[in-house]
Amino acid sequence: MAISSLDPVTFRRVAGTFVTGVTVITVERDPGVVHGMTANSFTSVSLDPLLVLVCVSHDARLLSFLKAQRRFGVAILRAGQQSLSEHFAKCDQSPEEDARLGIPYKWTSSGIPLLDGTLAELACNVVAEHPAGDHTIFLGAVESMECHDGDPLLFHRGQYRRLAP
Repeated sequence: MAISSLDPVTFRRVAGTFVTGVTVITVERDPGVVHGMTANSFTSVSLDPLLVLVCVSHDARLLSFLKAQRRFGVAILRAGQQSLSEHFAKCDQSPEEDARLGIPYKWTSSGIPLLDGTLAELACNVVAEHPAGDHTIFLGAVESMECHDGDPLLFHRGQYRRLAP
C-alpha cells in the first residue's frame, strides 16, 4: 500500500518500520541525582574521533539538564530490560522511585551517571548541538565505554521485540 500523506502520524508509522535498539540517556540533574530518558534516536557518527548523536525533544525534561551539564551517559538496554525503558519513558521521575525500583547507577570518574547492568554503556561530552524541528541533536565525544554479553532489547512498530535464536 502506497502512502503519500505527509503528516506526523503517518511519518511515525513509516519510521516505526525501522527496527531500533533501545537506549536510556542519563544526565545528572542535581548533585548525585540522575534523570534519564528512553531514546531510540541514537547512533554512532564517527570513529575518529569517537562521536555519537542523540536526539532530544524540545518538550523533554532531559533537555534543560543536558544543556546545563554538557555531558551524558548512554545505556544500550539488553533483552529483558523493558521495565527500565518504560520507567525512563515517563516525564516525572524521582530518586525515591528509582530506589524503590532498585535502578542501579554507576558513575564515571568524571562524574557522568550510567545505568549499570545493561548491554553497553558510553559516557559522552557534548561537542555540538543543533536544533532540528521539534528536537535538538546532540553530538557527544565518547570519553569511556563498556560492552557486555547478551542480546539487545529491540523496538519495532510500537512494540518491544527480541532477537530470535
